[in-house]
Formats: sequence, structure tokens, C-alpha cells
Amino acid sequence: MFSWIGFIPFLASIDGKKPFKAFLISYAGGIVFWLATVYWLVYVTGLGLALMLLYLALYQGVFGAACAYFFSKQRTSAILLIPGFWVILEYLRSDLLTGFGWALTGYSQCSNLPVIQIADIAGVWGVSFLVLMANVAIYMACAKQPSAGRGRLPLGVIIKRSAVPIVCLIVVLAYGFYKLNRNPRRKDLASFKVSIIQGNIPQELKWNSGTRDFIINKYLDITGKVVGNNPDMVVWPEAALPVILENEPAYYEMVRQFCLENNLPLLLGAVTFRGESYYNSAVLLSRQGILEQRYDKLHLVPFGEYVPLRKVLPFLDTIVPIGEISFGREYTLFDIVAADKAKRKFGVLICFEDVFPDLARNFVRAGAGFLVNITNDAWYMRTSASFQHSLSAVFRAVENRVPVVRCANTGISEFIAPNGKTFNVILDSRGKDIFIDGYKTAILPVGAAGLTFYTRYGDIFILILAGLLGAAVLKNRRKNV
Repeated sequence: MFSWIGFIPFLASIDGKKPFKAFLISYAGGIVFWLATVYWLVYVTGLGLALMLLYLALYQGVFGAACAYFFSKQRTSAILLIPGFWVILEYLRSDLLTGFGWALTGYSQCSNLPVIQIADIAGVWGVSFLVLMANVAIYMACAKQPSAGRGRLPLGVIIKRSAVPIVCLIVVLAYGFYKLNRNPRRKDLASFKVSIIQGNIPQELKWNSGTRDFIINKYLDITGKVVGNNPDMVVWPEAALPVILENEPAYYEMVRQFCLENNLPLLLGAVTFRGESYYNSAVLLSRQGILEQRYDKLHLVPFGEYVPLRKVLPFLDTIVPIGEISFGREYTLFDIVAADKAKRKFGVLICFEDVFPDLARNFVRAGAGFLVNITNDAWYMRTSASFQHSLSAVFRAVENRVPVVRCANTGISEFIAPNGKTFNVILDSRGKDIFIDGYKTAILPVGAAGLTFYTRYGDIFILILAGLLGAAVLKNRRKNV
């Protein structure tokens, strides 16, 4: 709720300022915002957190300077230009320098199901735009205006300028309620039963050689509780296997034997080794315990799984002394036979791959009927990181109209319907969802009516905003000539 008015103090602080001063104010505010948002990075890298703050705050700084420009040169059109520029900056931040698509404004609306349905056309960017537009409209209606002699605008002018945001909000809500109440015909949908296992293995134990037996036995014990549910597939989280798959065949054999004895397909995360390279992988074991397919993570975490520019800047090894994980090379589409003997296809997003819309789109375009996100998140302890991470999967479901299965080591583990509604969240008796162990089983509605507009065409909305901003800047230059 507060996101609809949260930008108003910021807009008030830079309205009337010169662009450079607005940049400095916004940059300082950006550092504070990002410190409050990604403070949990300190559990991984203190210096990395400092560098991230200085970098991420640049986007707020540039936005502030642009707002000052729009307020002084294009005030009438600012109600569209300011949100448009913000969304383009969010898009760039999500792609540049490997991308950091975290804490997007649209994610604030994850529980607002009518509003987020528009994501199947405009992606999360459309929701971000709507929220920013509401903030600008409210601010401009309440703030003193230069054109009114520093007084407030007449009511008629306010209503006229607010017409576009009001119409947009009405259209978005109408579309959202239509989508939420439009149920696919049952004959168009197949079912697929999935069980998720949350092992709750603390990070300090995860790669400790003395805890391997404890970890593998804990996963097998919890998984044994879902055997009676006859799931079509069980899912373990990222790096659930506490060894390099190829280097410790005894532990892999324990898992293989479990699948065979219980007639249970299992998707699990593991570090794998092939050739001379290590990979962060998802592997699928059949009911016979045969390793049928493997997906190697495509989008790695910089300074977490690999060091960018390691050869050019070798001193970085002293900052983040980690082993090098190699990039995967293909979008592996998993095939699995369900109880009705029909094949189901799905894609896997490992760790923070679910924050990149294009990865999810590419899997669905290739034929995935649902998506699975396996992640660890134990790195960040009992902080807001797990909650922040879980928001992105909601939008991947809505954008592509497919169910998403989310399985995390320490939480949050849940199922997400194609309309973004979460269900069957793993909770303990006190309602806690992180740093607990447990399991849940759910039946997924698999089989969409076809590819969504967003799945087919991607970020067309960004191109439209870029065109709008370009036209506005050109128009202002011609006036000044």
C-alpha cells in the first residue's frame, strides 16, 4: 500500500532543484535505500556490499537529476515521463554488468493480484510504471505549482492531468479482475503432483565433510514422509547433495537406491564436475534411480560463483577467494512421465535465475508447462533476503501463465499459481517460513491456453517507454532552438 505514495517525499525533495543538486540528494538517498534493502550481503562480503551500494545508488542519482529536468522543462508531461524513465532505469539495472533485478517497484504489489495480472502483457515493468505514475499524479495534485504562481492548481486542471493515471488504473484493474475470474476449462488442463522438501541445512554445515551423512539422511528422512502421497516428482533445493556428484559416488548411490526402492522421481540440486569444470546443476533421477537429465546454471552470481574479469584483474581473487563455477550453455527442458503416463515438460531456474524474466520466458517458449526454482538462501541468515527473493517468482508465474514450484533450503518454499497466488507454503507450527524444515505436496494445473503476449514478445513495453522519452526530449530541444 505505501508504495503508491512512498515516492512523494522524494519528489518533493528534488522538485525545483537544479539537476546536479537533485543528483546528489538522490544519490545519498539511494545509498540509504540500498543499505536498508541489501544489508544482508554483509554475511557474504563486506567490501562487496560497499561497492554495490555505491553502484546501485547511481540509478537513484540519475533518476533524481532526470526528475528535476522533467519538472522544469516538461512538467505537463512529467506524469508519464518520470515513471517511464524510472522503469527504464530498473530495466537497465536488471541487465547491465550481469544484472541486479532486485527490489523492483512492481514486486511491492505481489499480493495485489488484480494489479499484477497486467504482467502477462507488460511484465513487472508495467506494474512498476503504474505505481510510479500514481505517485507522480498524487504529488502533482497536492504540490504547489510554478504555473499557478507557486499556488496549487485549479481542481479542473488537476482532474484533467489525472485523467490518464485514473484511466490506466481502471483498465488495469478491469483486466486483472477479468483474468482472475476467467477459469480455463478443466479439459484443457492436465495435473501434475509435486512434493517439495525443505531441509533447513545451515550454511556452516553445508560443505562440512563431517556433516555429509547427517545432511543426506535428513533429506531422505523428510522425503520418506511424502512417499505415501504418490507424487509425480519430488524436488530438493539447490546444492542439496552435500558433495560433488561425480567425486562421491557413495552418496549419489544412496539417493539412487532411495528412488529405486520407492519408485520416486527426484529433482535435486548438486555441484557437478565434468571435464575440468564445476557446474551448479539440477539433475533429474528417474523412478529407477537413473540420472536422466541435467541442467547447468546459465546465469551465475558474480563474486559468489565466479569472479568477473579474473584474468584482467587478478587482485579480485584476494577479495573473493572462491572456486570458479562454469556457465551452463543451454536451456535444458526436463521431460518427466506423470501418473497418467503423459510427459510433462518443465524448466529449472537455479538460485537467483528467477529474477531474470528472459530466462523464464525462454524456458516457456521452448515448451515448459511449469517452472521450478531451487535455491539455497541460507547464506543470508534470518534476514529479509529470503522474502525479497521469493517475490520475483510470483511475477515469473504471471508473466508466462505457468505454475511455479519454489523449493528453498531454508525457505521460503511454496507453490505459485499462474495468476500469482501462492499456496501450500511450508510453515512450522508457529507460522514461520524460514529456517525450518518440512515438506508440502500440491497438484499443479499444467497446460496453458498458449503463450502470453509477454512470453512471445518480451519487453515491448520498454521500447514504447524509450520512444516516449526520446520524443519528449526532442520536442523540448526544438522549443529551445
